Amino acid sequence: MSEVGYDMRELKRARYAVAAVFAVHGAVTGSFATRVPWIQDHASVGAGRLGIALAFPAIGASVAMPLAGRISHTFGARTALRGLISLWTLALILPSLAPNLYTLCLALFVYGATAGMADVAMNALGVEVENRLDKSIMSGLHGMWSAGALIGSAAGTLAAHLGSDARLHHALAAAVLTVLGLVACQWVLDIKPTEDEEPPPRFTLPPRSALLIGAVGFCAVFAEGASLDWSAVYLRDQLATSAGLAAACTTGFTLTMALARIAGDRIVDRFGAVRTVRVGGLCAALGGLLVVVAGSPAVAMGGFALLGLGIAVVVPLCFAAAGRSGPNPSQAIAGVATITYTSGLVAPGAIGTLAQATSLVVSFGLVTVLACGLIAFAGVLRAGDRNRPKVSPASAAIPDPRP
Repeated sequence: MSEVGYDMRELKRARYAVAAVFAVHGAVTGSFATRVPWIQDHASVGAGRLGIALAFPAIGASVAMPLAGRISHTFGARTALRGLISLWTLALILPSLAPNLYTLCLALFVYGATAGMADVAMNALGVEVENRLDKSIMSGLHGMWSAGALIGSAAGTLAAHLGSDARLHHALAAAVLTVLGLVACQWVLDIKPTEDEEPPPRFTLPPRSALLIGAVGFCAVFAEGASLDWSAVYLRDQLATSAGLAAACTTGFTLTMALARIAGDRIVDRFGAVRTVRVGGLCAALGGLLVVVAGSPAVAMGGFALLGLGIAVVVPLCFAAAGRSGPNPSQAIAGVATITYTSGLVAPGAIGTLAQATSLVVSFGLVTVLACGLIAFAGVLRAGDRNRPKVSPASAAIPDPRP
């Protein structure tokens, strides 16, 4: 990759720019999630068929993410991110236009594919900025994603409350977010390949390092997906709480994660990635145990809050470690992203299936066991520690996903 010198002012500006891109990416997700009931009614699909359709974003992302490196190599990192984030924001329009199950599945496949490619590109640029600044920023970037998701959700909730047509809502949101994304991309790092550099293959298997790092991310995202989708049900069914209190538990879990991510960079810089994840895993395991043994709503809500606190910085650190695990950061990041997307897809269904066969208490016992996995396998994130020798910017430059 070609090397361009950046002064500290330009690097800080690039940091804020990529943070804005993360927020835009999250806002699309929040905007979509709040209008799923409207989309379900418009497409005339039942709960079972909706569940099938909602698997397609993860399928699309898994198929398309390996392409991100090739696109960045061809067009340069800045131009690639500009195009990919625009495709992602505009893809928000598609699901609300789908009149039936088949078109909805296709729309959600495209939606997920663009999401995954933009995700890889922005995380790779985030790792590059982190390397050049020589301090942790990935947790904060993912905190900005969470903040964007909350803003998108709030706007979507208001639109749903006003009874607005999701097609109009998503068209307006897509237009605004596309403009914001394009503006932010003007100041991200502009990294381009050298003339003699080989283009990466279109599709490659992730390296072994990505599999190990992705396994840690799998544990964290499984706990996140289980808590987001099942915490309210747990309080309602196991502890007989009101619908309002049950919903407040999910909101509290989300806010805990967002706040922990925003504050996480200072902790990572001081204690390192491995120790931070081990302590986080301990918090998450304790939180899962509290959920399992909870005899009152307060104890369960405290357990879910500890779960959110414990897993908050794991995925950002997985991306950071992947980006420093070898000479092909985009390939490693795509591999980790694929594994974490798969975990997010599998978790809600696995929890439901296990709960049907046994109980929700047993299901969250599994979440607790996976949280213990964070403690046991945190060592694979050693590449993300700030006190280790850094990969030089030239060798860490993105993208270059050759096997």
